[in-house]
Amino acid sequence: MKIIVLAGGLSTERDVSFKTGEMVAKALRENGHQVILLDVFMGYSDKKEDLTGIFERAEEVSVKVEGIPETAPDLAKVKAQRKDQSDNFFGPNVIELCQMADIVFMALHGENGENGKIQAAFDLFGIRYTGTGYLGSALAMNKGMAKQLFAGRGIPSPKGIPLKRGEEQTDLAELGISLPCVVKPCCGGSSIGVSIVRTKEAYEEALKEAFRWEDELVIEEYVEGREFSVGVIDYKALPVIEIAPVEGFYDYKNKYKAGSAVETCPAELPQDVTEQMQRYAEEVAKVLGLDTYSRSDFLLDKDNHIFCLEANTLPGMTPTSLLPQEAKVVGMDFNQLCEKLIEISLRKYSQAK
Repeated sequence: MKIIVLAGGLSTERDVSFKTGEMVAKALRENGHQVILLDVFMGYSDKKEDLTGIFERAEEVSVKVEGIPETAPDLAKVKAQRKDQSDNFFGPNVIELCQMADIVFMALHGENGENGKIQAAFDLFGIRYTGTGYLGSALAMNKGMAKQLFAGRGIPSPKGIPLKRGEEQTDLAELGISLPCVVKPCCGGSSIGVSIVRTKEAYEEALKEAFRWEDELVIEEYVEGREFSVGVIDYKALPVIEIAPVEGFYDYKNKYKAGSAVETCPAELPQDVTEQMQRYAEEVAKVLGLDTYSRSDFLLDKDNHIFCLEANTLPGMTPTSLLPQEAKVVGMDFNQLCEKLIEISLRKYSQAK
């Protein structure tokens, strides 16, 4: 097949997305496909091109990827590097190349990758893509909205209150939240802008940091416990994986710096806790409409109470990412996983005819 692996973009997870895209493109090439790794924002070239036969030059025209820095990218600098300086989010020739492909493998993370906007545009352009559609993507991306849906289906989640820019001085007591608490951007990913705060002064600083990234936050009760994740493919849960940061919590640095976290799969848990966490992950996928694959994150307190933190509609896809580690436990290697996600996604389109 002719496949575009779409990465980059303008989210705080731009660099992470490239690493996912690089590894997926490599796997799909090994599987025999013609694959172009494309930056959705920068595009290909800086002008309209004759794209005839471009898939025969797939590796030559693909983005070259470096390592993941320990800090999020400076998006103003990224924007300044685009040659055409257009207001169009899609870079030159992106739509045309995606329309030429048999399918687009979505390797994007964060805003304008997981919030449903690109998926909606692709639906209108008649472009086939992997993963969740526009509505499920939008619902999962908004942590405040997802919490409301979780509550309606009996999925436990830490108490959280939305807070918009201009309400920064709102007293925690008025929100019904007490210290310690968690301050997080409503729609961000990779734990960028997330802080665990234990004092009023730290809370005020956390608000400033989180509002650097977004105009709406979630102020959430702090649950002390172990961190877990559960991947779901085609509404069926994979084995549970535990993530134990060497220090601090599972923030941007700990997620992407080698040796910063110990990951155990299958997680060492009582069988009933494992099964309940998997059921919650499957229920999250159903209530949000995550119909291809997803990954839900959980906390488990000392009394074995489970709390769902959020759902990821385009989880990281490198061989050491959480979802591929879980798939490996059930006998599916990375190349097979990439192929499976394409297979499930294409099935949706055949069923829709």
